[in-house]
Amino acid sequence: MLVLVAPGQGAQTPGFLTPWLELPGAADRVAAWSDAIGLDLAHYGTLADADEIRDTAVAQPLLVAAGLLSAAALGDISAVRPGAVAGHSVGEITAAALAGVLDDTAALRLVRTRGLAMAEAASVTETGMSALLGGDPEVSVKHLEALGLTPANVNGAGQIVAAGTMAQLAALAEDKPEGVRKIVPLKVAGAFHTHHMAPAVATLAGAAAELTPADPALTYVSNKDGRTVATGAEVLERLVGQVASPVRWDRCMETFKELGVTALLEVCPGGTLTGLAKRALPGVRTLALKTPDDLDAARALIAETAALPTVTADSTDSTGTIADTAAPSPSAADAAGA
Repeated sequence: MLVLVAPGQGAQTPGFLTPWLELPGAADRVAAWSDAIGLDLAHYGTLADADEIRDTAVAQPLLVAAGLLSAAALGDISAVRPGAVAGHSVGEITAAALAGVLDDTAALRLVRTRGLAMAEAASVTETGMSALLGGDPEVSVKHLEALGLTPANVNGAGQIVAAGTMAQLAALAEDKPEGVRKIVPLKVAGAFHTHHMAPAVATLAGAAAELTPADPALTYVSNKDGRTVATGAEVLERLVGQVASPVRWDRCMETFKELGVTALLEVCPGGTLTGLAKRALPGVRTLALKTPDDLDAARALIAETAALPTVTADSTDSTGTIADTAAPSPSAADAAGA
């Protein structure tokens, strides 16, 4: 079984959208999305520097656009045939679109509202996030809570992301939990998935109320608790609430195991979630879509996972065709999601 996953904030790098815009029809598609949300996605994905795309209001729609664009390059979702979809933090909006809960434009409009609201909430107090690498999760969580920090991302594979005020994070840097080998500040602009984001929840709820979601056409795994969600209404409700609640990617990976995953494909800008999977899901084949150069390998992985029959000249069965249209460990700077 193939699971298709989408990364969260922190995975973006300057110019990462450039090669994808060279694909047929991609520039027009991104231009239409840009007009719909009032943000020049092509500019930010090709010419903007690291500080510009660190801005939450920019990074979030840029990530969703990149994920949708790279997934579309694989072909129709019915040809890709994932057994499940999931996203880390803002990647859940990408996953919701891939599952048919929202159309692409609705997903981009929702994430634009989300990014603006979270950026505004982050401006109230100087906050941030840091990745803890190694250590026992239970010990680390207790230590974080004693410092007033929130375990905002429990990513599995020996990684937890703490979020809180800069003073609290400074205290953490001076007082690491037992067993943690390294603490790395992340390139994000706030304490996402904590109570600091509460004002953004109300804003996003208002935007979500104007949408009419469809029920997922694919198995949708929620990063709130790793559960599968069967209705579009509940997917949307969880997308709103997760802004201020922790991401449990560890539980998503546990669900992937239970579903029988054999391969994991991460849409652009891939790398973070495949790195986690390599350590937490031994034996599962992984592939990250970083540039269009990865598309052929991704199509091959899809074909192998689906055990598609070979199509010969005299074959009347076309189910084996795929339409022509995806690091040993993730960087700590890419560990967080918003």
